[in-house]
Amino acid sequence: MSQSQPPSASQRCFSLLIFLFTTLQSSSASCSSSSSSSSFHCPPFNSSPPFPFSTSPGCGHPNFQIQCSSPRATISIKNLSFSLLHYDSLSSSLLLSPILDSNRNRHNCSSLRFSHPIDLTGSPFQISDSSCSRLSLLRPCSPLLLPNCSRCPFDCKLLKNPGRILHGCESTHGSLSEQGCQGDLLGFLQDFFTRFGFQVEFDESQDPYFAKCRDCQTKNGACGFNSTHPDQDFLCFPQPGSETEQKKVNHVAVLSLIFALTCLLLAISVAVTIFRSRRASFFSSSVNEEDPAALFLRRHRSLALLPPVFTFEELESATNRFDQKRKIGDGGFGSVYLGQLTDGQLLAVKFLHHHHGATAAATEHCKAFSMKSFCNEILILSSIDHPNLVKLHGYCSDPRGLLLVHDYVTNGTLADHLHGRKSKMTWRVRIDIALQTALAMEYLHFAVAPPVVHRDITSSNIFVERDMRIKVGDFGLSRLLVLTETTATSASSSDFVCTGPQGTPGYLDPDYHRSFRLTEKSDVYSYGVVLMELMTGMKAVDQRREKRDMALADLFVSKLQVGLLDQVVDPLLAAAGEDDGGGVAALAELAFRCVAVDKDDRPDAKEIVLELKRIKSRTRVVDNDVAKC
Repeated sequence: MSQSQPPSASQRCFSLLIFLFTTLQSSSASCSSSSSSSSFHCPPFNSSPPFPFSTSPGCGHPNFQIQCSSPRATISIKNLSFSLLHYDSLSSSLLLSPILDSNRNRHNCSSLRFSHPIDLTGSPFQISDSSCSRLSLLRPCSPLLLPNCSRCPFDCKLLKNPGRILHGCESTHGSLSEQGCQGDLLGFLQDFFTRFGFQVEFDESQDPYFAKCRDCQTKNGACGFNSTHPDQDFLCFPQPGSETEQKKVNHVAVLSLIFALTCLLLAISVAVTIFRSRRASFFSSSVNEEDPAALFLRRHRSLALLPPVFTFEELESATNRFDQKRKIGDGGFGSVYLGQLTDGQLLAVKFLHHHHGATAAATEHCKAFSMKSFCNEILILSSIDHPNLVKLHGYCSDPRGLLLVHDYVTNGTLADHLHGRKSKMTWRVRIDIALQTALAMEYLHFAVAPPVVHRDITSSNIFVERDMRIKVGDFGLSRLLVLTETTATSASSSDFVCTGPQGTPGYLDPDYHRSFRLTEKSDVYSYGVVLMELMTGMKAVDQRREKRDMALADLFVSKLQVGLLDQVVDPLLAAAGEDDGGGVAALAELAFRCVAVDKDDRPDAKEIVLELKRIKSRTRVVDNDVAKC
């Protein structure tokens, strides 16, 4: 450790400036809300907090001081700390989230970091009936796995009566509601209190400070207390504005301005000197810093499961410095280049976009979004293994760019084959591609725990090998279906996560777009559009078509419902007479079910696989009969 340096001239100058401002503040001290700045912001308050709350020492109620911090202000009630999620000025109620004990798990208890009930008895705050009612509906699902009750007695009590977590909410009888059943009750409570908190209301009659404050405010005073007195007696501060006080304020303000200008000039000279001395060592020191992506990935998955890490220089050399002639794809999240490693292996290298030329705020947003998509794709692809899914061979997280290394699929995308000049795919090939894509979707939805929702199943994200086998790729938008809340009042038994709709126009599930509820059936909708592309050879969205038929799903469904399916079937299939076994009609019916308006009417991936195998077997029988003839 280096020895502490004596304060510099700029530091001494700023210290003096702070002292002057402190003097200015004390000379004009006032708890009046009218003197507060209109730009004051301390979430969840949009202006200075009303009595009994305050952010200024000596103002408001001594027991309800607000500490402004990011992202939420905090308050201490009966030696318990809470984050303020919301304040309702009409009902004078607060939404509180307890700040939990980080050392809770030292006895190997559950993930719930509560070791005793939240008790606000003796304070003017009362827990609302709505919060108690919500807890009264909860119960654990059978079979009940009890924790070690000798070490974690409070956990066992909560399993029997979840209302014990809030003092006064204890239920006198067990909940009989099936809707409140939670597989991980303690984990649900942990997540619920952290994200949504509980509501409290304060009763003025329970504290004498409230009565005194009303009397003070009638005299045009501001409520506060004597912060230096052991008992913190109530004080009524008069309004500032006397002539002597104003002169003192003006005098200190002039001195402060002079010192501020002096310190500013001194600070600029010091900053220039520091910048010049550190600029040379910046890049070398940044190389040794821990990469944020690596830290994130290590927290979410063990090193043994993560793919190899490439250096930026390795991938830059493999792609000939990201030569445009080696670009094999370009999407919304990045450009894909053909790379050749030193051992001769060919791989696809995806370089996430930088968005040059954007504003500083937009650039930071894009960086955060790219990093999220980057880490999301690594975590998901490193945990799956299926012959019809693109394999991740490694990644690179570097200040110069974020890169993912995938399988190189040599024969383009399904969109290229369907909509390009080389579209000559037979009916049997199209059925095989539909079945392989469905098998990949079935694996993501049923073989992976928790299930993975791809969110972007499109013909452009289905890559075709030389032997016409396919691999589904581009998992940048994918989500793990980790449940935070179940639809207890819904008639559907489907599970979902709430997230903003993302995906490709023409493939995006309209039910998901309306409700923000993401389920596996959203992938089924996208897959249904791909089936329509396979049967028609048309694009999912084509602005050259009439407005009502611009989306392929709308065009296809309208034709199918009036018995004019033959008008949209790919002419190549009709000319080859490949519908002898009724396979096109059966596939059209399956596609129609996949894009049903109500997602509960859509088949799941397992049903789709079974139906496609039946259609394929029928096609094989027809082919054999034709061969005999």
